[in-house]
Amino acid sequence: MAPLEHALRLAEALVFASDRPVAPERLQAVLPEGLRAEAVLTLLAARYAGRGVELTEVAGGYAFRTAADLAPVLTRVVETPRRLPRVAMEALAIIAYHQPVTRPEIEEIRGTSLSQATLELLLEQALIAPRGRKEVPGRPTLWATTPRFLEQFGLRGLTDLPRREELLAGEAGPTLPDMAPPA
Repeated sequence: MAPLEHALRLAEALVFASDRPVAPERLQAVLPEGLRAEAVLTLLAARYAGRGVELTEVAGGYAFRTAADLAPVLTRVVETPRRLPRVAMEALAIIAYHQPVTRPEIEEIRGTSLSQATLELLLEQALIAPRGRKEVPGRPTLWATTPRFLEQFGLRGLTDLPRREELLAGEAGPTLPDMAPPA
C-alpha cells in the first residue's frame, strides 16, 4: 500500500475513533516520516466532500460531522441533546464574548444574579472551565469557554463567533414581502 493511502486510512481511523476533534499535531505524531498532517487532512476532507458525513475543521481540530444539507432531516430521527435554559445560554454567551470573566462581571452584564446551579450546569456539560483567579480582593474565579464549547457550536475558534453588529442586525428579524393584494 502506498504511504499516502496508508496515511489517509490512518487519519480516517484516528478522527473516527476520537471522542474530540483531532488536532493536526496529534495526527502528525503517528504519520510516516515526510508526510504533513495538514496535507493529509486536506486530502481526506476532499475525499469526504459531498458525502453523508464530511470532515470538518472545528475547535482547533478535525471531526466528522453530518453534511449540512442532511442535518435537518436527521434531527427528526436522532435524539438531540438537552437544550440549555435561557439563563445558561445568556451566561455562556457572556463568557464567550468577555472571557475570562468572573461571576460578578457576568451578573453585572446580565443585570441580574446568576445562580450557582447555572454555572454548575455549564461545568457539567464541559462548556466552561475555571481559568485562574482575578487579582482583586476576594480573588473570584475567572471563567472561560472550553474546546467542547467550540465543538458543540461548530466553531473553529472564538473568532468564528458572530460580531456584535451581526447579532444586533439579526434582532430586527427578516422582513416579509408586502402581502397586499394587487390593485
